Amino acid sequence: MSGSPNNISQGQLPANMQIRSSRGRILMLKIALLTFFLLIAVRLVQIQVIEAPRYQEIARRQYEARVVLPATRGTIYDRNGRILVSNTMYVSFGADPLIVGNNAQVVAERFSGIFGKPRRVYFQKLASRDTRFVWLERRVNPNYAQRVRASDLEGVIQLNEPKRLYHYDHVAGQLIGFTDIDSRGLSGMELQLDKYLNGINGYVVMQRDGLGRKRPALDYPRVESVNGNNVALTIDMEIQAIVEQELRKGIDRNKAAGGLVIVMEPTTGEVLAIAQYPNIDPNDVGDTDPSLMRNRAITDVFEPGSVFKIVTASAALEHEVTLPDQKFFAENGKYTVAMSGGKVRTISDTHEHGMISFQQAMELSSNIVMAKVSDRIGAEFMYTMARNFGFGIPSGVGLPGEVSGDLKKPNQWSGATLNSMAFGYEVAVTPLQIASAYAAVANNGVLMKPFILKQVLNDRNEVIVESRPQAIRTVISKATAKTLTQFLEGVVQRGTGVTARLEGVTIAGKTGTSRKVVNRKYEAGSYTASFAGFFPAENPQIVCLVMLDNPRVGGYTGGLASAPIFKAIAEKIVTTSGMFARKPEIRFAGNKPLAVPDVMNLGVDVALTILESHGYQVETRGKGKVVLSQSPAPGANPGRRTVVHLATDQALESLPPGYTAVPDVRGFTIRRAINRLNLARLDVRVSGSGVVTEQIPRGGQRLRAGSLVTLQASPQSLSMVALDD
Repeated sequence: MSGSPNNISQGQLPANMQIRSSRGRILMLKIALLTFFLLIAVRLVQIQVIEAPRYQEIARRQYEARVVLPATRGTIYDRNGRILVSNTMYVSFGADPLIVGNNAQVVAERFSGIFGKPRRVYFQKLASRDTRFVWLERRVNPNYAQRVRASDLEGVIQLNEPKRLYHYDHVAGQLIGFTDIDSRGLSGMELQLDKYLNGINGYVVMQRDGLGRKRPALDYPRVESVNGNNVALTIDMEIQAIVEQELRKGIDRNKAAGGLVIVMEPTTGEVLAIAQYPNIDPNDVGDTDPSLMRNRAITDVFEPGSVFKIVTASAALEHEVTLPDQKFFAENGKYTVAMSGGKVRTISDTHEHGMISFQQAMELSSNIVMAKVSDRIGAEFMYTMARNFGFGIPSGVGLPGEVSGDLKKPNQWSGATLNSMAFGYEVAVTPLQIASAYAAVANNGVLMKPFILKQVLNDRNEVIVESRPQAIRTVISKATAKTLTQFLEGVVQRGTGVTARLEGVTIAGKTGTSRKVVNRKYEAGSYTASFAGFFPAENPQIVCLVMLDNPRVGGYTGGLASAPIFKAIAEKIVTTSGMFARKPEIRFAGNKPLAVPDVMNLGVDVALTILESHGYQVETRGKGKVVLSQSPAPGANPGRRTVVHLATDQALESLPPGYTAVPDVRGFTIRRAINRLNLARLDVRVSGSGVVTEQIPRGGQRLRAGSLVTLQASPQSLSMVALDD
């Protein structure tokens, strides 16, 4: 029957079952939608509440950038206010890799074409996604700004950055040192004084507007940079230039491998000059041998040889184990000493001597007599004297890399150490330690702490740090220092140092020659030649040490190789330096030139260095190497942009043979005037004392060499003297 339930076809459901099925599907959809909205709500809470700071930072980085405002590193002056190191403004180019984006190839192409580097160098920098800022070029000439046109390249910015400028190139290169590309000190005084010189960078936060242009963010403070402090060194650049010129001449003359000179002021411990050769140019250290960058005056040690005999003589005189005129037998040049175990040792002198006094032993540099005297002194007194002079201890001069040297304690000595130390072996010292020891003798036996930082000045030229002379200890009595000075005068007057003798100035000094150790053995024919001394001996103003490394021509000893350099330096300092007359006024601001320095009879290169450091332009006439006349005259102060004209020796070739030009020495001290006229091959007669007021004939006239010039002098104030500063 058709109406029977059994006749309902399969797949047809009652109406109530269909309704229940529809409701189930709607419920599932509602549950799914509710779950979806719940997930969205949770995610929104997570993003907007829990992780809000992170996403805000991401958003901020997309439209904000912090641009560094570089600080300017401080200026370095010498003791007289001459600028040694300053800054010049260069340009740098950086980029935001995210903003550059697809234009990386275009940017890389332009920079490659301008700077000559492969495109991949710049492309690799711009491909970085780990940073929002990369440097493309640092501290290049400002002329590149017009070629790069950073404003045309989206994401590329141009910044002005200071670059270190070393005004004297290689002069005092190792002493001053240099910085890295971020103006951080790497060596020399740049490293030692980095905490004073290095400023604090500032920054400004920039926001990008809708057109991608950068504008300062008004919601963020601008933090200004703090420039570094200025520093003044004890170095006298005029003396430094003289020292470097004479050292180079001496090295060339003796075919030496290198050398160094230290000049100090004995009463204060101030270092006036440290020069070494080979030297470096801090403006260009890219290809410089790293071994040349160290300051050998404080980083290298050597066996001093006979310059160390002041320790032996000081101990002998101070402890009264001998008298200056006591006689010793110098064994005719060969002295055999019995050692333990039946061994013997031979001590030799360069020349054969018989009976000589202790003073003569110093003057003639007898190793044999010094060895005999050391037996009287004994190990404890010898060690204590060496220690008191500062050997085996860092001097504390304030230069990076200083070493202490090597002074063994007596319980570490062998049977030969006492005698060897008496003439400068079995002890390792730095050149500065030797110079400081001679300064102690010149300073009546008082050892001063050497220093090279004079002042630290803020941007208003107010002194915020100042070094003061510091006495370390009294090493020897004033009487012993006076006797030892007489010994050293004798060395120069009639001993091994006669080549350092200077007319009109009393030099006190000592020669030294020591064999060099190579691979733990003394190398035949390899020597260090030294001369250490001070002047004027009656009132020492200058202490100077000259060392040559392995001189090959003209003699290898200190007397033949180093003493002539000392003499040349002393002569130049006495005749040209204002320190022997009055102290110059220190002007650190550098707003106007100082008085025209006297550069006559100086080498042309030294004269140029001195004049340009005072702010003057220079023109030279002739091809000679020595300045014979200058205009304006020394002492004048004609104002900025003045051109100083120098005439060299070749410019005066129009003089007849045998004739010379009379220099104008009015206003000079008597000693300086005599030295100047003698250099011009003229004889001198002086009437009066003090400062030259008149001369006959007048300066500029032509006379036969050997003619007489009469000087009239009177005791005027030193402030009236024509000086270098």
